[in-house]
Amino acid sequence: MDAPAIFTDAEVYQRSFDPQEYLKEFYRMSDSEGQPNTFLMQNLRSLYKMFSLEGLSGDTLIDVGCGPTIYQLLSACECFQEIIALDYTDQNRRELEKWLKNEAGAFDWRPVVEYVCELEGDREKWAEKEEKLRKKVRQVLKCDVTKANPTDPVSLPPADCIISTLCLEAACKDLATFLSALRNIGALVKPGGHLVMVTVLHETYYAFNKQVFSCLRLDRNMVEEAVESAGFAVKYSEVQPYLPGDVRTDCEAILSLVACRRASITG
Repeated sequence: MDAPAIFTDAEVYQRSFDPQEYLKEFYRMSDSEGQPNTFLMQNLRSLYKMFSLEGLSGDTLIDVGCGPTIYQLLSACECFQEIIALDYTDQNRRELEKWLKNEAGAFDWRPVVEYVCELEGDREKWAEKEEKLRKKVRQVLKCDVTKANPTDPVSLPPADCIISTLCLEAACKDLATFLSALRNIGALVKPGGHLVMVTVLHETYYAFNKQVFSCLRLDRNMVEEAVESAGFAVKYSEVQPYLPGDVRTDCEAILSLVACRRASITG
């Protein structure tokens, strides 16, 4: 399977991205053969580690490009009082709202929540964590990272932290767009606030449900330099290899990064 000849644009996502199929494919703790989902577990451990870092807490967290998922907020919800979730695609936001409202047919995140609770020391606190997260997600809004104000026409007050997982590399067709998107989302966080990212490296596509979605091929230096040029200082950065042989993607590694927004932006 190869990357699409034309970069998958936002309208393709809006028209044909199926959140339920996506969740089934990538967010179960084990696959149909019973093999553990190492990609998900690795990301959960990285997020737990990052949200355990000193100073990574505050009032408001904005999740940029949340998709239909909550895994990226499970450790974060212990550190922030309120969460605002942003995504471009209407059906992703609806899928997320379904879980937040505990509606029938929502994806079962319990095994994932239990895993994070286990990392935190008590697997049995999963129901408590689900309730906490549901209470803390106050808004689910449309966003477009290519806009100077990603939540336009809504203007959000600057947050203490923004998180973006597996979003920008799928939303940006080239490095210039990626740089610009980082600046746009960077403006959502106050000076001294934090950016938390999980980004796939050397990936040009991912596939599920007989559809292929393109991805901007990035390496660690490109991401770190883009984050710095968007007005942040990188505080923590870790790369972990991705298991070879997964036909659904050509991803080679995953970068987890925490950066602090500088008081004044230069360059």
